[in-house]
Amino acid sequence: MKSIHEKILSGKIFIYPTDTIYGLGCNAMDKKAVNKIKEIKKRDKNKPLSIIAPSLSWIKRYCVIDSDLKRYFPGPYTVVLKKKNFNFLKWISSSDSLGIRIPGNSLTKKIQKSKLPFVTTSVNLSGQKPITKISEIPEEIRKKVDIIIDEGELSGRPSTLVINGKEVVR
Repeated sequence: MKSIHEKILSGKIFIYPTDTIYGLGCNAMDKKAVNKIKEIKKRDKNKPLSIIAPSLSWIKRYCVIDSDLKRYFPGPYTVVLKKKNFNFLKWISSSDSLGIRIPGNSLTKKIQKSKLPFVTTSVNLSGQKPITKISEIPEEIRKKVDIIIDEGELSGRPSTLVINGKEVVR
């Protein structure tokens, strides 16, 4: 059986638990897989996605740090940071910023072993409410993914946004 690391490298699309809701993800470096996620969600191609970062050092290498990351990671936060190189992960975010998460759960540690950024977006269709149970995921989404990891019902609270070092209430 292939490890999560091998499945990420081979471009598989995942439904997986975060520390808040179920997410839809893939290797963020794989443009084809990223585009498939946008299609599955029926999401505007120009709307940015967020990523699970492989490590704090990875974030420091590719982003301008404007807050104490250890205050937010691991945890239920999405920190929006300015990219050091505008073109970095342009297919994830066409702007100069990038939403970054490091959820506080065991699956994140397995994802991080790949040392690659991993797309993290809610598994719902664009504009619909977040999903907390696998049974709530529409069949049209389930049949288009490669791997579903079920950890039961999740809290349902979306991550808190942190922009310019300040928490933003959604």
